[in-house]
This record gives sequence, C-alpha cells and structure tokens, in this order.
Amino acid sequence: MSSTFELETLKIRLNDAEFQTLDLHQRIQRALRTLILDGALGPGMKLPATRTLAKSLNLARDTVENAYLQLQRDGFIIRRGGSGSYVSETVGAELRGTTSRRMKLQARLDTEKKPGSGLSRRGRAIFESGGVADQQVIKAFATGLPETCSFPTDVWERLQRQALKDHRGNVLLHGSPQGAEPLRKAIATYLNLERGAKVSADQILVLSSTRQALFLCAQLLVDAGKPILMENPGYFGARKAFESAEAKIIPIDVDAHGIRTDLLQADRSGANCVYVTPSHQYPTGATLSLERRLELTRWAAENNKWIIEDDYDSEFHYEGLPTACVQGLDKYQRTIYIGTFSKTLYPGLRIGYMALPQELVGAMTYARSIMDGHTPQILQLTLARFMEDGYYNAHVRAMRKLYAGRRQVMLNAISKQLAGIATALQPQGGLQIPCLLEDGWSEEKTIRQAANAGIQLPGLSRLYLSEAKKEGWLLGYASLTAHEIETAMQCLTHALRRK
Repeated sequence: MSSTFELETLKIRLNDAEFQTLDLHQRIQRALRTLILDGALGPGMKLPATRTLAKSLNLARDTVENAYLQLQRDGFIIRRGGSGSYVSETVGAELRGTTSRRMKLQARLDTEKKPGSGLSRRGRAIFESGGVADQQVIKAFATGLPETCSFPTDVWERLQRQALKDHRGNVLLHGSPQGAEPLRKAIATYLNLERGAKVSADQILVLSSTRQALFLCAQLLVDAGKPILMENPGYFGARKAFESAEAKIIPIDVDAHGIRTDLLQADRSGANCVYVTPSHQYPTGATLSLERRLELTRWAAENNKWIIEDDYDSEFHYEGLPTACVQGLDKYQRTIYIGTFSKTLYPGLRIGYMALPQELVGAMTYARSIMDGHTPQILQLTLARFMEDGYYNAHVRAMRKLYAGRRQVMLNAISKQLAGIATALQPQGGLQIPCLLEDGWSEEKTIRQAANAGIQLPGLSRLYLSEAKKEGWLLGYASLTAHEIETAMQCLTHALRRK
C-alpha cells in the first residue's frame, strides 16, 4: 500500500464516469473512499490539509472540508486537532492482508458467483425453471394480449381524479389486504349478474394477478411433495406456480368437452385439489360441458376436494351465451374462482381477484398480507367507479365485437395461407387460436423458421405434462388489426414455405 498521498491518482479517480453526476464534495468523498478501500491510501496515512488539497484541485476550501466531514462520519478517516486527518486504522485492518491473499479471496468469490449459487433447494428449482415470460410489446401472434389502443383513458383519468378528490389522503395510506370494499362489492355484483356466480363482497380477495392467486393456492392448499391435479395440456403459469410449491403435478387429459371427469373419478393419487379452465380450456379452447361441470362439483364434494377455477377470459365468448361459471353451480362451496382484469382492460393494471369459499377467506388474506400487503388503493377505487358507472361492461361489449371480427380474419388467413401446414381449431371464445401441425411438419423447426423472420410462435407441445404431445402453435390475434394479422400471416407463410 502507498505511504504517500498521490494527487494525480485522486485526480484520475475524480474523473471516473460513475462520479460525474454528483456534487463536487460528493465526488471528492467518493474518490477518496474508493482509494482507501482499494488500498491505494494505506491505514494511518496522513491526508493533505483541506486548504492545501483545495488549492491543488482549484476548488473552494469548504468543498474539500465537506468531503472530509463525510469521510469522518462514515469512519474512513480520523481527524486530530492540531495534527491533521488520517486514514482510519480500523478500516485499514481489513486491507492489511497481502495482495496474494486478497487475490485468492476474490478469485474464490468470483468462482462462486455463478447464476443460481447460494439459493435454497426451492430457490434453485425456481431459477432453473426459467419463470414465465410476459411479452412486453405487441408482437405478431402474442397470446393473451388484449387491444389497448381502444381503452377509454380519458374516462379512466376522470374517474381517478374523482376518486382522489373524494378519498383524499386515505388513498395514499396502506389499504386492506383483502381489497377496497367498493371494488369488492363491484366485483361480486358483476360475477353474480354476468357469470352466474353466488358470492358476496366479503368473499372477494383483490390481488395483483392470476399468478398471485395461483401461487397462494399452491402455497396454502398443497404441501411439498403432495399431488395436485391439472388439465393436460394446461396453462404454463399454473404449472410453474404449483412446481414452485414443490407439488407433484398429476395430469388429467382433456377432450373436446373439457377435462375428463371420468379420469378424475378414477384418480387415486390423494390430491386434494384440481386446476381447471372450464370456460375456454387453455390451450385447446374447449368449453367444459354443463354435465361435466355438475360432475366436477359433485366429485369435489364427495371427496372433500377443492376446485381451482381459472376464468381468465370468459368475457370473450363469440358463439352463443357463455356457460355459467362452476362456482355458481357449486352448491357445496368447494370452488375457488379466479378472475383478472388484465385481459378485459389492460395488462399494466395488475389487478386480479379470487372469489373464495368463506372458510378460506381468512387464511388467503393473511397469506396475501405477507406477500405484498395490498393492491394500490387509487387503482382499486378508480376501477370500482369504472364498473359501477357501466363503463366496464360497455368496454367488454365493444372488445367482444372487435375480437370476434379479428378472430374471423385470423381463421380465414390460416385456412387460406397455411393449408397443408397447420389446421386451426375453432374455440367458441378466447383471445388465441390453437393450430395443429400437419404430418411432416415439426413444431421445433417451424418455430425456428418463424423466429428467423422475426415472428415469435408460442408452441403447443410445452403445455403438455405427459409424454404424448401434440405439436402446433397458439396464435394470438386480439392485439392485432386485420391488416396486421394478414401481413404477419403472409410473412409466416413465406418463412415456412421457403426452401
């Protein structure tokens, strides 16, 4: 370590890019601190007097004095009246080791700094799973992404101003973990009228997303190593939530009428809950028949099981009237209903909810309070007014009409341009269309070919939990105009048919 103060070294440090946005005294303080920690200024070394250093740097003495004062407060230097300022011996004790010792320590730390190191067993499993990626910008065929250009932002801003005026400072404080009462009432009213549910406001738990709801279910309903039943194929985000709780996922096959209740009846795994998407099965789009809905609720009651009903986009049903939700048909109160506003309004809103059996409200609310406390109150109160004043239903109706038209454009484009490559299934609703590849076409290869053309194709096979998989894609259309759909389909066709 150096035994003399080197002014040129300090000047070089002062020009470091990381210090350029700081005030002058902060730059001097940070530069000296860095030199001390790096060992360039050894323990016990005497620093120049503030007047001397200020003159050398062509600065005011107060600037250097303020830097020295901060170094003294932080314990990096000691100031002795009539003697001067010195690098602290206490800090220096950590730097007295030999250069080779420090280098060996740094080398060991660098070796251990690989991604995922230092995590718990569960943490490593989550890291290695890769998480669930959201598409941040509108891309061709992005799944689950709604139209946002048509959202009535002017109405939303006006309602938000009203909420701020009426509730004033209260919206700036912590809110209830269960959710703001006006929004819980609005959600309960909507579910009872539009989805055929049977729920009261005190059964609603407002959350940030469907994934948070699934994570709570996984943590509170399934012990590590225990089984949970799930549709096969099924929603990737749900699988990740259950895997993060170290649950053992048991696949239950679906067919054209939804999850096979005969396989549920035959299950002997000991699982105490089943995850289903009955309105539009993800990803096939099949609607669970009324007969099977009733069989499902009876199976849950007779075997003391829970039904996790993910009703993620039931608002967008284009052929006939949507079937009532399972929760409304479940007179035994064994259904946990999950809904979201990310599909009906906009993804950045980050508000979802659960309608819970009364006996689960307390536990789920406590667990949510541990995770993130509450959803921002101003957003909740604005959404409550948006629903109460009829804007929500009006927006959903407008989007349903818009999406129905875009869906038909997509189906026509697939039929016309992808003949011999893929066949589209035609679900009664939803925001995406599943396509099955014809014989001789590889999902992996077509995804790669599309990527080379700048198109992201979500594959179907990764959504299967068993060895038997169907190859194909899941093509979203809701966020694309008719022109964008046709252009993207032409680009995809050209990429796939290129020799």
